[in-house]
Amino acid sequence: MKHVVAFDVSMGKSTMVIYDRYRQCEYEGEITHNRYSFEKLNETLISLTQKDAQAPDIVFEATGVYSKPLERFLGDQGYMYYRVNPLEANIQMASMRRQKTDKSDAHELAKTHFRVEREQTYQEGEYYKQMRAMTRYYDELSSEMTHLYSRLHAILQLSFPELEKLFSKRSALFLNVVQLYPHPDHVLVCSKTVIRNRLKANTRKNLSLARAEEKGIALIEAAKEAYPAISKDDIRCEQVRDYAKRIADLKEKRDQLVQKMVKLSKDKQEYQILISFPGIGETTAVRLIGELGDIRRFKNHKQLNAYVGIDIMRYQSGNTFYKDKINKRGNNKLRKILFYMIQTMIQLRKNTQNHIVDYYDKLKTQPQRKPHKVASIACVNKFLKSAYHLITHNLKYDYEKATMHQ
Repeated sequence: MKHVVAFDVSMGKSTMVIYDRYRQCEYEGEITHNRYSFEKLNETLISLTQKDAQAPDIVFEATGVYSKPLERFLGDQGYMYYRVNPLEANIQMASMRRQKTDKSDAHELAKTHFRVEREQTYQEGEYYKQMRAMTRYYDELSSEMTHLYSRLHAILQLSFPELEKLFSKRSALFLNVVQLYPHPDHVLVCSKTVIRNRLKANTRKNLSLARAEEKGIALIEAAKEAYPAISKDDIRCEQVRDYAKRIADLKEKRDQLVQKMVKLSKDKQEYQILISFPGIGETTAVRLIGELGDIRRFKNHKQLNAYVGIDIMRYQSGNTFYKDKINKRGNNKLRKILFYMIQTMIQLRKNTQNHIVDYYDKLKTQPQRKPHKVASIACVNKFLKSAYHLITHNLKYDYEKATMHQ
């Protein structure tokens, strides 16, 4: 039996213990997360490897960003490790009487490693790490945009509420008009030609002159009918302009992120397979890869379901039965992407052939009709099963083959 090295990780430092093959503690100490300490740790690990003729088992509890420097060091030096989920660690280390300290946690992790069978943590490649970071950044930008849209709406109700009826609130043209004309009085002092030319010149996406003139006329009519709650000199007009500009910049940054993810992924097998599904575009495909990582690390599609959080949770005790529900312990961001992806597939049913949509229709038309959300989650399950099979066998989506196996 080899040595076990266990860490209790906290911000900027870790408590470290080393146990020998006889389950006796040889060392207890603390390391800081800097180059010098990691070099000394590497010397210790090399010494243990030489003593046992094999690398020691390294175990620690996942602590978000705080454990990343330790993971980076172990990956750079080529050490395999066991990163334990906090919930799993609490169950494994539970006892009747237990004091909670960094030292005791490190000791308990080492002791339980001798009696609990753990799987080594899969170490993702740099591509998947970058994709995960970019898709999380994409989500942060989207969240920030949602907050700004809410603030923008509140002020527009005071200055020029008609704008939200004239234009689609998520369009680039709407954001452009808000920046140019946050108040009806700003419109009324301009001619139709001036408004048309401004819309044409300032809209980030291509806009024809005819379309710009049509929108300009509608804008003038709305301004004549409007009765704003604030004057054009009110500071809130400047504020709403600022919100619109920030949203436009965030949209552009988000588009750039997608382009970067697509550029990184276009030669990857899973990307080509995912976009072969009807209803999956570039954005959805790269976000799925970012959240899923390397799908080949799962032994079967049931493990994939558990990772997403759509595996069934069942409860029965005596005569008490609870209705089956999905677990929801998995990746909630991925679950959201998959749910809305299914909605897109359903919307495109008239223009595409998709066995997943066929399955949805079957669930909705059978004698005991399934509710929309239940049917959608069932379709997520079918998609994950299909995607897992196609990616692990390097096959693109084929409707005829998919329906043949149903």
